[in-house]
Amino acid sequence: MKQRFSSLDVIAHELSKTLCPLRVTNIYDLSSRIFLIKFHKPDHREQLIIDSGFRCHLTSYARTTAAAPSAFVAKLRKYLKTRRVTAISQIGTDRIIEFQFSDGLYRLFLEFYAGGNIVLTNGDLHILALLRNVDEGAEHEKLRVGLQYNLSLRQNHGGIPELTKTRIQGALQKAIERQQQEPAATGKKSKKQGKDALRKALAVSITECPPLLVDHALHISEFDSSLKPEQVLQDDTLLDKLLSALELARQTSEKILDSDPIRGYILAKPNPAASQSAKADTPESKDKAKLALLYDDFHPFRPRQFESSQYTFLEFEGFNKAVDEFFSSIEGQKLESRLNERELLAQKKLDKARQEHASRIGGLQEVQELNFRKAEAILANVHRITEAVAAVNGLIDQGMDWTEVARLIEREQTYGNPVAQLIKLPLKLYENTVTLLLEEPSWEQDGEAEEEGYETSSVSEDSDEEDKTTTETKKKPTTSQTKDQKQLAVDIDLGLSAWANSREYFGQKRTAAYKEERTQQASGKALKSQEKKVAEDLKKGLKQEKEVLRPVRKQQWFEKFLYFLSSDGYLVLGGKDIQQQEILYRRYLRKGDVYIHADLKGAIPMVVKNKPTTPDAPIPPSTLSQAGHLTVSTSEAWDSKAVMSAWWVQSDQVGKIGPNGEYLPAGLFNVKGKKEFLPPAQLIVGLGVMFEITEESKARHRKHRVEEVASPPTETITMDSISTPSNGAEEKNDSDSDEDFPDAKMPSDSDEDFPDAKLSDNSDQSGEESETDKQANPLQPTAPIQKGGSESEDDVNTEQGEKYLMTGALGNLSLSTTDAQDDHKSFDDPERTPDDRTGGRHLSARERRLLRKGPMSNATLPSSEAQEELDESGPELSQTTSTNPKGPATVTSLASQSTGSKSLPRGKRGKAKKLATKYAHQDEEDRELAMRILGSQTGQKVAEAQAQGQRQKEQEAQANKQRRRDQHLKAQTVGKAAENARRALHEGSGQDDDGVDDEALKAQLLNLDALIGRPLPGDNILSAIPVCAPWSALATYKYKVKMQPGALKRGKAVKEILGKWNAAGKDPRVVDRQSEDTEKFWPKEVDLISNWKETEVVGVVPVSKVRVMMAGGMSGSGAGGGGAKGKSKSARGGRGSKKQR
Repeated sequence: MKQRFSSLDVIAHELSKTLCPLRVTNIYDLSSRIFLIKFHKPDHREQLIIDSGFRCHLTSYARTTAAAPSAFVAKLRKYLKTRRVTAISQIGTDRIIEFQFSDGLYRLFLEFYAGGNIVLTNGDLHILALLRNVDEGAEHEKLRVGLQYNLSLRQNHGGIPELTKTRIQGALQKAIERQQQEPAATGKKSKKQGKDALRKALAVSITECPPLLVDHALHISEFDSSLKPEQVLQDDTLLDKLLSALELARQTSEKILDSDPIRGYILAKPNPAASQSAKADTPESKDKAKLALLYDDFHPFRPRQFESSQYTFLEFEGFNKAVDEFFSSIEGQKLESRLNERELLAQKKLDKARQEHASRIGGLQEVQELNFRKAEAILANVHRITEAVAAVNGLIDQGMDWTEVARLIEREQTYGNPVAQLIKLPLKLYENTVTLLLEEPSWEQDGEAEEEGYETSSVSEDSDEEDKTTTETKKKPTTSQTKDQKQLAVDIDLGLSAWANSREYFGQKRTAAYKEERTQQASGKALKSQEKKVAEDLKKGLKQEKEVLRPVRKQQWFEKFLYFLSSDGYLVLGGKDIQQQEILYRRYLRKGDVYIHADLKGAIPMVVKNKPTTPDAPIPPSTLSQAGHLTVSTSEAWDSKAVMSAWWVQSDQVGKIGPNGEYLPAGLFNVKGKKEFLPPAQLIVGLGVMFEITEESKARHRKHRVEEVASPPTETITMDSISTPSNGAEEKNDSDSDEDFPDAKMPSDSDEDFPDAKLSDNSDQSGEESETDKQANPLQPTAPIQKGGSESEDDVNTEQGEKYLMTGALGNLSLSTTDAQDDHKSFDDPERTPDDRTGGRHLSARERRLLRKGPMSNATLPSSEAQEELDESGPELSQTTSTNPKGPATVTSLASQSTGSKSLPRGKRGKAKKLATKYAHQDEEDRELAMRILGSQTGQKVAEAQAQGQRQKEQEAQANKQRRRDQHLKAQTVGKAAENARRALHEGSGQDDDGVDDEALKAQLLNLDALIGRPLPGDNILSAIPVCAPWSALATYKYKVKMQPGALKRGKAVKEILGKWNAAGKDPRVVDRQSEDTEKFWPKEVDLISNWKETEVVGVVPVSKVRVMMAGGMSGSGAGGGGAKGKSKSARGGRGSKKQR
């Protein structure tokens, strides 16, 4: 079986075509020498398997990775993670592949010869990391971190030499000389060496062609490969023919490398165990063709030398697919065999425990039967037993020694004494018992007797017959031997009568029967305990083993969002974060679609895509209701179990341009016009399974679908009775300054200069008001209470019915970007601090600095207008203060500069006056000279240095402010241009900047009819997709589980649900092997669901904590798990019907 790549198998251009535009997602350990690299780009993912020294190929199977990365993988992650692959090539004709990342900034070399290696270098080929260190040897150089990786030593790195007749002659001559130096082989080895001598000679010298390809070319050219090199050298005709064969091999190699779809071939042999597996009814019946073959070899061409052999050729569209199938199937078989071994070991343990329990019960039953036979034998021989007991007791009463009694009985037995012949030696007189050989009653013969119930008469008759035949036994000892074979040895107590001994044995029989009953009860419990223990050990052992290889499911384009299909067949999408909501708005919100949201904290807005065939038709009320239910369920109403309502608007009512013409930042949308409110939402969602079917299977489901009927536009839902007009908002105070830049990013500390970039809650509330806010319903939007003398919160301009909306965040009139980011950080995080809801007015940085400096002249903090004037005049004031002309400096002035407005203590005030009087005659120059003589630095220099530093800080602040203003203006310009382009696309046609045009989106939406909830017999199922939707949208689904607000984390809930489905899929009472009963599990469905990963399903559930209603969840209409539990079929979900009798 082939294990490693040849030089021809290292096909780099096929990898280059697939991986070059992709980035490295992550790198994982599969074992000590096998690694997995994941690549990605938008809507495209690939996985690369690297087995150091053996293979490297793309794979479509999911594999279990190590829990923690090794040191080597950690270094690879450090340098290569998120790097883009720019080039993939083969080094000469050697078995080395080079990966270049970021235009040659990093280079990764994969070696597939000898022990193999993985070497990471920088652009100058200095080694940064490598899998294994290599010492210097005859055929390889030294490899260590820090050394340079030498490419000049690689095979044909400078180019492939020309294939000439002289080169072939030199190769053959070297082979002959090498053969002469080696010791001559004898026997079979010599014959084999003679046949392979020519191949070995060409393989060593003609390195650009692997030996198997050369053999292939020799067979095509009909050249005898068993010729010796000496014979070829002596004949020019053979030499020319060999040259043409090698040229054919070179042409085949170049053709393989130049072909775009490189075909791969797997050579398989018949499987000897295929007949046994075919007889067994295995669930892998679809893979019988695979089971009948054993993979042995793989090549990028069809070898001619194996055409007439027993090999079966399997052709693949792509050499990577062939290699992946070859190694993955072998790896999967090994993993399955390991799992089967563990299961067989567990079954052996259970069988052994059952055998032990059966042997115990069987032993007790044997004891009962033996005691019953002994008791019946005693009753059948009462007279003889009485005689024997009386005889033994008489000898003992005479005072005879026990040994003498035994000798006497033995002597009497030789004389044919019938009483002595009943006694079996040795005697057990120390136990006061004696063993008697008694004949068992024959029930078949005695059944015809009239007096079968009187044992005494039968005993007397037998004794008479024995007396008559006493002399005959001496003459015919063989008859006694035949009788001994039917006799039963019974221990008789010498102190009891025959009836009492019989009663003892009947009592022992009853005791054994009671023990048997108790043992059966105990053994049942013990067996269950043993089965549980073995099952736990098996589960623990299976966790240690790697999972069976399963193909990776290709995700649909909408699975990166929150999604579900309504009961009417409409696609509903929601963003998991602010970025996804922006993507939905820019790429997928088109004319005719509906935007649904709720005025609740944490609510995620939904986009309902209209049918592409009827884009102007109204959305059905049931679809709007279901989308509103999911929007409310994603908000904090789920945790508080409050029944709230959502609203919807048309797509042309949503925009990114504010009322003042500014472009709103990410997460903020401007909703114009009237909102149509929906009925209160039910807080019930469900986890279901959607199945993707083929085009041929769609025809069976057309009669089950709701056909779209064009309806008049007057049927648009307007719920005036439910919707309430929004309260008129106060007019927003527009600042005169140009310092409001919501899109600017501010690295500096002056947050007050740009309130739209870092937004905050500026409402002043007292402790009493915060208490009332806590007691009020947190889900209802509350207007801030204004007080006199305090700065109120900025209101929103709603003169034309416009209103800012924080998508997925506050849901009311809050414009806090930081709060929005906090709320959108994770839609499943239920923890919210009270500071997010209540708090005092936010203090700006300048106000905090003024508070730290001390009491101000005014008793209160400055207002926002005064604050803005202070911000503008601050730099000017600082400049005028620092540029004052020099004057006579006194101690008092210096003290006042250093201490500011603070008054000196009483003792220091007098000292300062004396110093001022003493040095009043000194001017600034005299004082500077005096201080220089004393060696002290003047306070003026310190003050000037401080002023200079302050000026630099102010200049940097001004520069940062101007830079942020430019950034804001640029963001506004780009945003407005994008919004105008989106508006034009919304009204007309064409392709947008994001690359999703109307035709591509229409084609994607038309393919949604391939997604169904309940397959029909004959459907070809391609994949299974997890979906979380409102419970009403899952009415027709086969697999579904109801979830309500609860305390169970969604990860544990998903694990429980998948465990139930997998367990039910192994129950033969529930699974329909013929896939005809739509109410039962089908093997294909169970296999697809078992391929899911828990993390993949957890990401679909948009709520944090749930309560799983499994009774109605395993099967909404009686299918699936309902049958597994043996419960009646019911269309009700949840806890089922309350009318239970």
